[in-house]
Amino acid sequence: MQLKNKQLTDQRSKFLLLGSIIAILIAGTPFIFYLYEIFPDGPVWENSLFTYKSNYYENVMTAMWTYLGKIIPLHLLLVWFFTCKHWWYHVILVPVCMYSFQLIIAFYQDVYLNVNPMDTNQLIYLAPFFIIIISIVYLIRIKIFDKIYGIDLSEIEETNISVFSPVSNKDLEEMEELKKSESTEEDYYAKL
Repeated sequence: MQLKNKQLTDQRSKFLLLGSIIAILIAGTPFIFYLYEIFPDGPVWENSLFTYKSNYYENVMTAMWTYLGKIIPLHLLLVWFFTCKHWWYHVILVPVCMYSFQLIIAFYQDVYLNVNPMDTNQLIYLAPFFIIIISIVYLIRIKIFDKIYGIDLSEIEETNISVFSPVSNKDLEEMEELKKSESTEEDYYAKL
């Protein structure tokens, strides 16, 4: 009995620690964003480790403001993605991809001074990721609805029904009778 209580206490303390870390990460985002004010207001930032030269923005503070403006929403979206318990949480990867792409492009333009219009056509570059993510979410949705409503997808796959399949007269008459009968929408779709 005491061993079980000790395990529960240990598990609760782990959840409390993890929740506290997540809360601090979220609450600290304004402080992280305003870190751009500590960078020099000039084109070059020299320190003992490296030298950073802002070519595109011509100001290190402006470059850091731009980067942190992309990093903060990316950071919050990643926290949301890793803590979300809903079935649709994969959709959060769509804006994560978008902010990641924007951050990479902003850094590339500033360091290499290559003002390529990649950022203007970012939908073209991100569309494959969006399609894959949305497809995964839709497949998860189908599996969940299969479990909830007991729809057997293998039966649907075995029948040769398509959008272009002809509907028999008998089926059309049954559908008309269902429409005319006084029942709720749920009954109508259940009978259908």
